[in-house]
Amino acid sequence: MSTHLTHVSAPEGLAPSPQYSHVVWGTGRFVAVSGQIALDASGAVVGAGDPAAQAHRVFENLGHCLASAGADFGDVVKLTYFVTDMTHLPAIREARDAAFGPLPLPASSAVQVAALARPELLVEIEAFALIPEDRGTV
Repeated sequence: MSTHLTHVSAPEGLAPSPQYSHVVWGTGRFVAVSGQIALDASGAVVGAGDPAAQAHRVFENLGHCLASAGADFGDVVKLTYFVTDMTHLPAIREARDAAFGPLPLPASSAVQVAALARPELLVEIEAFALIPEDRGTV
């Protein structure tokens, strides 16, 4: 568990959320990860038409991006989901839970969009993270 971040899932006056933290704050180096889509290392779409397969690939890609900055999922403070259909959220949450494991969940937002960069893509996720100042770089 990360000690440089504070997660608040139930601020006073709000209902608690089991799906995300309402507020996350901390100190450290800021990392912004561009929206990741379900492409493999060669640029081919993974899981065309399958939101679960795409979500798992997106979180795999997010993990690679975070690692390149010396971060991991424990450092993530915010996720933004862009989905072509809100019915894909359960599959995305399952992939998120697999990536985060027992870690506290970050703040998050979900937005339904008319389309993503390619017609076979169903989900795109961007992340913001804070890395502790005392952690070395990659």
